[in-house]
Amino acid sequence: MTVEAYAAQRAGTTLERWEYDPPPLGPFEAEIAVTHCGLCHSDVHIIRGDWGESFPVVPGHEVIGEVVAVGSAADSALVGQRVGVGWQAGACLACEYCLRGEENLCPMARQSCAGGHFGGFARRFRADSRFCHPIPLSMSSADAAPLLCAGITVYAPLKRYARAGHWRVGVVGIGGLGHLAIKFARAMGAEVTAFTTSAGKMDEVKALGAHHVVVTGEASALRRARSSLDFLLVTVNAALDWFSYAKTLRPNGVMCFVGAAENAVNIPVGAILSKQWVVTGGSIGGRADMRDMLAFAALHQITAQTETLPMTSINTAVQRLIANDVRYRFVLTWEGA
Repeated sequence: MTVEAYAAQRAGTTLERWEYDPPPLGPFEAEIAVTHCGLCHSDVHIIRGDWGESFPVVPGHEVIGEVVAVGSAADSALVGQRVGVGWQAGACLACEYCLRGEENLCPMARQSCAGGHFGGFARRFRADSRFCHPIPLSMSSADAAPLLCAGITVYAPLKRYARAGHWRVGVVGIGGLGHLAIKFARAMGAEVTAFTTSAGKMDEVKALGAHHVVVTGEASALRRARSSLDFLLVTVNAALDWFSYAKTLRPNGVMCFVGAAENAVNIPVGAILSKQWVVTGGSIGGRADMRDMLAFAALHQITAQTETLPMTSINTAVQRLIANDVRYRFVLTWEGA
């Protein structure tokens, strides 16, 4: 069987139609007929070769489609189901991290569109069947696709650090990750403060669920927000003055990075000691986190704000994403999906 896909043949080139012949289906693998695939900034890094990829690469790691075949050891009941696969397409399921339900930390983790594995901008996609997650019936595939990466990326740390009672959450950056973080934090019962550089987004951000909006272009804005938050989720990849943002935390506050910030996190150790701050990071969650996130999103009707384009417009979507010309995620669809 030959698979039609969109691939970058060399680092930094546009994606072009390409075909490849996959190996025989592995014992635990599932083959998915792709209908939808979200576009993420990580795909841009992969296309550019920023992370040391071997080319050609087929990006795409917010994959939704129907299972059409499974390997000999996989659950045959998956065939015919609509499922989604995020950044992670497999793990050893035997190491200490996997046994704790932290499969995302597995040293043998298999990425959906890196490390020589071809991703979801293709007619067919393969993953370990145990990492294929059923999509709730109430969700459209276009709305659900970005949840498989952007959604789990913000949900997992929010869940991990959630506090009972009055919980004050800040979200830095209102884009593909940040707009979902606001929705999840609000649904978790938090008092949500959004940090944005754009005053023009204020009404839009409040409509997403933020109680307060801090426009960081105003010189005194961060100063007025000092000591107001229990948890600060940083979703941007920009180089910012992180100590000024850390000062928005109350004692015992947590600052968590989920965006690939471009500069070092220079926060004085003395401030961390005196306030008992935690500075940490978060990637995707484990399989249980993914199931919890999808169920929580379905219950609270949380979906990504998306713009759909045909797969033939993939290069247009990539260029518009680089130019920040989308509210807030692109989802690519195959004809007839």
